[in-house]
Amino acid sequence: MNNVKVGDKLKIHCYKHDGQLERISDEAVVLEVKDEYLVCGNYKTQITENDGRSYKTKEPAILFFYKKRWFNIIGQLKKYGLFYYCNIATPYLIENNIIKYIDYDLDLRVFPDGGFRVLDRNEYNYHKKIMHYPEELNVILKNELTSLIEMKRKNEGPFNTEIINKYYEKYLDLIKQGKN
Repeated sequence: MNNVKVGDKLKIHCYKHDGQLERISDEAVVLEVKDEYLVCGNYKTQITENDGRSYKTKEPAILFFYKKRWFNIIGQLKKYGLFYYCNIATPYLIENNIIKYIDYDLDLRVFPDGGFRVLDRNEYNYHKKIMHYPEELNVILKNELTSLIEMKRKNEGPFNTEIINKYYEKYLDLIKQGKN
């Protein structure tokens, strides 16, 4: 299907349930390809929103995209600590060097002190109504949010800071190699 390998540079397209393109990220450097997930890194990448607004990210990020889980996890290495932004979203797919997924509004924000908050419940409920999400989808999304929170509580996977640091070092090494 895809011959994605470590060091490849991909774009990211985030869609809504109705197929509308919501956001484009200019670059994600592949750090690891596993059967269950894909890990990428980026820094100062260009983000373009569907309303035309455009900006560059301010901090390095390590991104985890899953093939069978309905979320993706972004570890943001800010000056004042490691934050996470987690999207409840479809499993990813890759077409033409573009990581694609559908975002379902619900987000989990995790703070450096370990605290967290679920964001955008109102936006989710609004879109669920106007885009007619089927009940099976609603059940999947709520279950995946619960699983994501449980991962966070146990500090599993990307929520283990050593894993984020390992991938960040790998990202820096790949970037350094690319500039030689």
